[in-house]
Amino acid sequence: MAKYMMIDGLRAEFTDEKNILQVIRKVGITIPTFCYYTDLSIYGACRMCMVEDERGNIIASCSTPPKDKMVIRTNTPKLHHHRKMILELLLASHCRDCTVCEKNQKCQLQFLARRFGLDHIRFKNNRPDYPIDDSSPAIVRNMNKCILCGDCVRMCSEIQHVGAIDFVNRGANVIVSPAFNRKLAETECVNCGQCAAVCPTGAITIRKSIADVWKAIYDPKKRVIAQVAPAVRVALGEEFGMAPGENTIGKIYAALHMIGFDLAFDTSVSADMTIIEETNELAGILEKGGERKYPLFTSCCPAWVRFAETKYPELMPYISTSKSPMEMFGAVLKEYYKPSDEECGLETYNVAIMPCTAKKMEAGRKEFIRDGKPDIDAVITTKELASMIRELGIQFPELEPMAPDMPFSIRSGGGLIFGASGGVMEAALRRLAARTNAALQEIQYSGVRGVEGTKKFSIEIGGRTVHAAVVSGLGNAENLIRLIESGEEHFDFVEVMACPTGCIGGAGQPEGFMADKVKRSQGLYTADKGALVKRSDENPVVMQLYEDGLLKYRAHELLHVHYGAAGQD
Repeated sequence: MAKYMMIDGLRAEFTDEKNILQVIRKVGITIPTFCYYTDLSIYGACRMCMVEDERGNIIASCSTPPKDKMVIRTNTPKLHHHRKMILELLLASHCRDCTVCEKNQKCQLQFLARRFGLDHIRFKNNRPDYPIDDSSPAIVRNMNKCILCGDCVRMCSEIQHVGAIDFVNRGANVIVSPAFNRKLAETECVNCGQCAAVCPTGAITIRKSIADVWKAIYDPKKRVIAQVAPAVRVALGEEFGMAPGENTIGKIYAALHMIGFDLAFDTSVSADMTIIEETNELAGILEKGGERKYPLFTSCCPAWVRFAETKYPELMPYISTSKSPMEMFGAVLKEYYKPSDEECGLETYNVAIMPCTAKKMEAGRKEFIRDGKPDIDAVITTKELASMIRELGIQFPELEPMAPDMPFSIRSGGGLIFGASGGVMEAALRRLAARTNAALQEIQYSGVRGVEGTKKFSIEIGGRTVHAAVVSGLGNAENLIRLIESGEEHFDFVEVMACPTGCIGGAGQPEGFMADKVKRSQGLYTADKGALVKRSDENPVVMQLYEDGLLKYRAHELLHVHYGAAGQD
């Protein structure tokens, strides 16, 4: 017979649920939590998820396994008092500048205080006033808003294997901080922003660049150009009540022109350039043959590059020298419009709209500054773009779609799927494979697709078996690296994305559950199905640049990078 529990008088059957909390959620009861995430270890710090058993004992539902015929209650006078007291104590030691907080109306502490009707705090705030750490190019830390839930610490150590932050001090003096009270920029932080993505309050947020973009838009001497990353189109709509995965790129172009951008392009165009350059490297390696200890690693993700620099510098010669699509497009656009800028007395100002926070760090790296100026002048996230749209009162869902501007108006399906984990790999294999629909289908069903953290597969390409792997999440990347170093695994090509599920799950995207990220991935593949061009080297706009245009003699100069010593300067 099926095992079951009695929850508030409701019979709830369970099978492989790890804790009572999961069973409670199955019956439609929302237990409040701060420190519980299914992908992270059980911490049990916040005590908000406490329930009462039939003997009157208070137990933590997140860390207690379910038992057959167990009887619990989720709402009793004792529990009600307990939860309100926890919230009041948290608020008593919390900065309450809610109206100007980045997380206003999205803060879990604010939400639960409203849910439990807290309108008065009896206790004084005796915590010291901590300085704000804004040293990072991507992340801002404000420990005055920290509730010590530990979500950021576990994300950084367990999922990303970076360990840039942890609990320091003891007792009432405990805070979350880098070791030795260093600034975040002085640590091995990779700027992936996943700590901010799981922070339930405004203690860790993404550094904003909106003011710089508005200043450029209002400057009549600047030609302001926007490029939109593939993953943005399937997530931005969520900020305006639209379904996850809905492709809003046409509405995005319309909104960008209403905001004041002079030109709007799709980063998928330069993703096609990345594939051409990266597959040239891969083809050269495959032609040489022989065993290499390390495979060719992709270079699109700046957080992954930073991770390799700081923890595995021996891998740097094996990471593709191809720039990321964002940086390729930045260099190409600056050069393409240089003659017109000189003639008209303008200055091209490149704005990249990204799902990723590490792109803010990448834009400021010395390797991408030419003649004293960066190729990308500002990076804003999906959520920052949503803020700009709201600021102007634009009714985003009601906008009529527009097309991208000329001349960079065509992108391939291969460039488009970059936003999904496995997209870079699939686009690369498409270029190397035979020019048949059967070959495309073989790649599609090889195991390259899906949101799993690690995918390994082999496929016949050009008469040779290519051994490949796709990993998302730096913890998964590190596990794979160790297998490669030990000789247990051998690959020819490995795609690495720092954020779990890839760019669709970037920290600059709207917060979403795994089901939402799956729909975003599906949205990209649906758009790929409707693409007239499937392979990157069949994109006529890109091929014209190679054959007769800017890239005919300058492809290596503009599209490749050689990283220096580890650092963000």
